[in-house]
Amino acid sequence: MNVQRLCLTSLLFIICCLFSDRAQSLQAKEKSRQPNIILVMTDDQGYWDTEIAGNPDIETPTIKRLASQGVTFTRFYANMVCAPTRAGLMTGRHYLRTGLYNTRFGGDTLGQSETTIAQVLQKAGYKTGLFGKWHLGRYAQYQPHRRGFDHFFGHYHGHIERYTNPDQVVVNGEPVETRGYVTDLFTDAAIDFIQRNQEQPFFCYLAYNAPHSPFLLDTSHFGQPEGDKLIEKYLAKDLPLREARIYAMIERIDQNLNRLLQTVHDLKLDEQTVVIFTSDNGGVSRGFKAGLKGSKASAYEGGTRVPFVVRWTDHFPAGKTTDAMVAQTDLFPTFCQLAGVPVPGDLKLDGKSVLSLMEQGEGKSPHQYLYHTWDRYTPNPFHRWSIHGPRFKLVGHDPQGKKKKEGEPQGQLYDLQADPGETNNVAKQYPEKVSELRGEFLRWFQDVTAGQVYQPAAIPVGDEQELEVELQPSWAVLKGDDLEYSFDGYDWDTIDNWKSNSDTATWQLEVQKPGRYAVELSYGYRAEPEVPGKLQIAVGDQKLECELPMSTSQNVFLKTDVGTLDLKQGRQLLTVRAVQPEGIQGLRLNSLWLKSLE
Repeated sequence: MNVQRLCLTSLLFIICCLFSDRAQSLQAKEKSRQPNIILVMTDDQGYWDTEIAGNPDIETPTIKRLASQGVTFTRFYANMVCAPTRAGLMTGRHYLRTGLYNTRFGGDTLGQSETTIAQVLQKAGYKTGLFGKWHLGRYAQYQPHRRGFDHFFGHYHGHIERYTNPDQVVVNGEPVETRGYVTDLFTDAAIDFIQRNQEQPFFCYLAYNAPHSPFLLDTSHFGQPEGDKLIEKYLAKDLPLREARIYAMIERIDQNLNRLLQTVHDLKLDEQTVVIFTSDNGGVSRGFKAGLKGSKASAYEGGTRVPFVVRWTDHFPAGKTTDAMVAQTDLFPTFCQLAGVPVPGDLKLDGKSVLSLMEQGEGKSPHQYLYHTWDRYTPNPFHRWSIHGPRFKLVGHDPQGKKKKEGEPQGQLYDLQADPGETNNVAKQYPEKVSELRGEFLRWFQDVTAGQVYQPAAIPVGDEQELEVELQPSWAVLKGDDLEYSFDGYDWDTIDNWKSNSDTATWQLEVQKPGRYAVELSYGYRAEPEVPGKLQIAVGDQKLECELPMSTSQNVFLKTDVGTLDLKQGRQLLTVRAVQPEGIQGLRLNSLWLKSLE
C-alpha cells in the first residue's frame, strides 16, 4: 500500500512538473511573441472630429475609451492630403522621395523600388492584411498584394462613388460584387482576418474611406433608415446637413471600431496587440475646429495635425497624453522595433522610432523639425509649405506658387507654444528665425526631391496577373489648347473638348509581354449636325483609325473594338488624336483597354 501510494505520489509529481514546465514554456512563448499590430486610419477625419479633442457635438465613445486605455498624441502630423500620407506611412520616407506627387492623374503611385512596412513585417513572420483604401497604385505591379500584403480587400483610388454595395472594390486584384455599407464591409473583412490569424503575429491595416466625400450613409432600401437616424441625430443638434453627414459617418466608424476591439478582447488578444487609431490628413468639417487654422490641403495646423491614439494593454500607460511632435513616417521604424527586426540598412528613412514615447506616454520628440509641402502638379518650395520645431513654425501659402519678391518676408511665422491657432504672424519680430527656418526648408526640399522626375508612372502592359489593362484618362498627358480632363470620379473620368486634331492624349506604357494586343475604347459622343467622329490610336509607326457612332448623349458610353497592335517589349507611347482637322465636337473619351491575344 505504501509502495502504491509512493508510486502514485511520484506520478502526480511528475505530471505536475510536466504541466508546470509546459505552462512556463507557454508563458515564455507568449512573452516573446511579436505583438500583433492593428492600424486603423480614417480618411479626411480632422484632429477636431472626436470627443477627445473637445468637440461638443460629435459622439465617438469608442475612440474616447481607447484614449483612456492608451496614449494620446496631440501633435501627431500627417501630410496635407491622403496619398502622400499613405506613402510616408508605408515607407517611413517623405512622399517626395518615393516618386509619388499627386492624389490622382497617375501621380498617386508609390515608386516600384520602394520597400513597404508590410514587406518588412511579412518577412519577419507576420501575416499582413489591408482592408479599405490603398491609394498608392492601381495597376498590377503596384497593387497591395504585390507589395507585402497577404490579403487585400478594398479599392485603389482616392475615393469611391458608392458607399452602399460598393462596386469599385477588389480582392487581391480581382473585382468583386458586394452587399452592405462600405465601413461595415471593411470591418467585417478585418475581423475575419484577425480570427483566421490569431495564432501568429499579424499586421492588420484597416483603412476606412470614410468620412471622405461623397458624404453618404446607407442608401439601400433595407439600410437607409439606420443611416438616416444618425444624420437626423446631428441635424437635431442644429448642424448643417453637410456636417451632420460627416459626423454621422464618423460615428459609424466609431461603432465599427468598437466591433473590432471587442473581437480582439473576445479572442484574449488585448495584451498581445498594439492598436493605433489615426487619420490621413486635416479635416473637412467646418464647425468645431479645436482652435486650429486651416483644413485639408492646408499647410496650417488644421491641415496636418490628426488624431492619434495608441493602446497596448499592460505595456503602454493608460490615459496618458503627450504633445511631442510625431509624424506618420515614424510608424515604419516604430513597427520594426515592435516586431524586433532591424530597419533595412539600404533605406534612407525620414521617420524615427517613437516606441519609447508610447511606452512612457511622455518625452521629447525625436525630430528637430517637421516639414510639409504640397503642389498637385509640380512639387515646388513656393506654393504650400511649412517647417516647424516644438515652438516656431514658418508657413508659406501662395496659391500661385510664385517666388516672393526680394526683401519680402519668406513666409508667416507663428509661435505655436503661445499661439497654437496661428493667429499672430510674428515674422517681423523674429527675422533671424524666419531666415533660419526658410533656409532649412529649402535645404530639405532639395534633398527629398533630388534625382526625382515627377510624372505619371508607366502603365504595365502584359503583366501575367493583368493581361487586360485599362488606360484611364487620369494617366494621360494632354497636349493642346482645348483638350481637357474632367474628373467625375476615377472610373468615370473623361477626356473632353476634342476640337482639333493637333491636340493629343498620350499614355506611357511599360510592355512586359511583347505581342499582339486587342484595342477597345469607351466613349460618349453626341453632336449636331450628326457627323461621324473618327479617332486615331498610334504606337510608334502603327496607326489604327476607328469611326465612332453617336450615343444618345455625351454621358452615355459605348464600347467599340478598334483593332490590334503589335507591341514591343519596354517603354512605348500610345497617342490618341482626332483624325479630322476640326476634331470631334461632342466627344468624351472614357477609357481604352489593351488585351493580350497571346
